[in-house]
Amino acid sequence: MVSRQPGKYNSERRIRRVAAALALIGATLAPLQSVPVWREAPEFQSIFAPTGPRAGAYSMRVTDADIDTVLRGLHEDPSLLRGQGAWEIRPLAAADAFGKAGSYDRWKLALLYGAERARVARGARTDGGRVIESWSLISPYPDPTLEKLERGTLLIVLRLP
Repeated sequence: MVSRQPGKYNSERRIRRVAAALALIGATLAPLQSVPVWREAPEFQSIFAPTGPRAGAYSMRVTDADIDTVLRGLHEDPSLLRGQGAWEIRPLAAADAFGKAGSYDRWKLALLYGAERARVARGARTDGGRVIESWSLISPYPDPTLEKLERGTLLIVLRLP
């Protein structure tokens, strides 16, 4: 039986059209969502960079994205050196993840991570075939007070001469 009331079923068609449009928009925006948004994090400079003249070669950035998302976003970057073992995620103890360069309290950082391992990926960035930066991605990372772990990713960049 055909309804004689105009527009009785139009709302169902509109809902389907709106749902289809939203699905299309979501599919279009999905690649943009995989690109992490970084912010400069100078508060980590005095913690994880060495002191003295070498400190200026370091920069720190953080993102809310986890390390897997970050690496997916970097996958197509042609400036990243793709050698064996580069950009592979490894679970490391805090001391191994952050190294010995900084002035951070190693005991406090070890207690903060406890039995949890930091997920770390390392690699290099090139320009004209020359390595210009060494990158360390660490997730989760500590807040600047070493009181809690943040679920995003910390990027430590060492610019090479």
